[in-house]
Amino acid sequence: MRLRRADLRRRINGEVTLRYAAGGLTSFAGLELVRQFFRRIDFIEQLRRVAFGRLPGSDYGTVAMVLLVLAMLITGARRIRHLRYLQSDALVERFCGVRQLPTARTLGRWLSAFDSRGVEALLGLNERLTGQLIEASGARRLTLDVDGSVVSTGLCVEGARRGYNPHRRKVPSYYPITAYEANSGQVLRVQNRAGNVHDGKGSVVFLQALFEQLRETLSQRPVVEMRMDGAFFREDVLDLLDLEGVEYAIKVPFYQWLGLKEAIAKRRRWRRINDTVESFELRLAVTPWNRHERTVIYRKKVAHFTRKNYQLDLFDPDNGHYEYSAVVTNKTISARTLWYFMCGRGTHEKVYGELKSGFAFDCVPTQRFAANSAWQVLSVMAFNLMRAFQAKTTAPQRRPNRKRRALHRFELIHTLRYQFLNRAGLLVNPNGRATLDVGDNGMVRERFESLSSAIALAA
Repeated sequence: MRLRRADLRRRINGEVTLRYAAGGLTSFAGLELVRQFFRRIDFIEQLRRVAFGRLPGSDYGTVAMVLLVLAMLITGARRIRHLRYLQSDALVERFCGVRQLPTARTLGRWLSAFDSRGVEALLGLNERLTGQLIEASGARRLTLDVDGSVVSTGLCVEGARRGYNPHRRKVPSYYPITAYEANSGQVLRVQNRAGNVHDGKGSVVFLQALFEQLRETLSQRPVVEMRMDGAFFREDVLDLLDLEGVEYAIKVPFYQWLGLKEAIAKRRRWRRINDTVESFELRLAVTPWNRHERTVIYRKKVAHFTRKNYQLDLFDPDNGHYEYSAVVTNKTISARTLWYFMCGRGTHEKVYGELKSGFAFDCVPTQRFAANSAWQVLSVMAFNLMRAFQAKTTAPQRRPNRKRRALHRFELIHTLRYQFLNRAGLLVNPNGRATLDVGDNGMVRERFESLSSAIALAA
């Protein structure tokens, strides 16, 4: 039935009068669903066991303080001072299990009290959470992407150094490194480091801790394959991967002593991968390391000069412009499959993007190294919990492919906030029973009901 225009339009006279007295209001009604999910997966109890005697204490309770930081990260807060805008929010208080929220100064002091023991406790909790999810999925193969990222800091932040910051070369920074499991979409491990540390330097310690984590959290270790960039092309890294029985594919830098340019210059026939990519294989002799590695060299035709412009030293420019790359691997897959396998590393960069833009991973809340490291772990934990929330509720499954994409179609946290997390609501208690009113909207009602039903079935 077509409505009249007079029934659609509305006349507005004057301005509304603001009032600041009503209780029970919330801007984050979706937090109640997240709280129910936490209880369903026994997260609160696991957090309580980890927090006892290892995390900084507080009058509000250690568990409540951790939940408060998670609530802030999930709802979109990026600074400790943003806590002031959550005061008196009924659902945030209910989520944390407190009668009133602490002040921003109290939260800042609690974070500043973190030490390395507290950071390790949070890392242990994240390890158990990710291990449980992988065990429940029954995965027979793990695809691990290991890479670092840059977090710019202030001039007086503890542990920050000038180093490998490509965009702000003179700004002190942190250089955290993470291990991302591509099939489950979980960040298994994170370690904060000073900004003057190269990815390859000290990576063996991180990788050893990662393999030890897999042994402790998985009852039966699946096949492990790893993808890494050229910074990890090191003798000690390759020796460790061979020792652990890991399948690996690592980008190879065009070091002069490897002779890759000469091999490319002599090559006349290339095998086609797709419309723009060609390849050939060789057995690369890495003489200083006394190793011989299967190496696949790719060239991709582009319509511009490449950044490093290798082709000017090798070919007549009339032959076109190419971007060259080389991959060393112990996998037995074809060069075509290996190309797409390595292309899947781009998902890790997108995860870093979501961590920084959606979970405040790139924020530096204090001037203490341990506190900022704890903030990074909590950011990763919030990311993993929301990925697990989606996997257990409404995220549709999809088939695996050569790029090792995630087996669920995950939404960005920004989308989740728009759909249900940052929904206004009213918490009331008719007949003594807590009731959350989220308004009369068909899409919102459908979303909340489907999530509630899925959470009730989650284990």
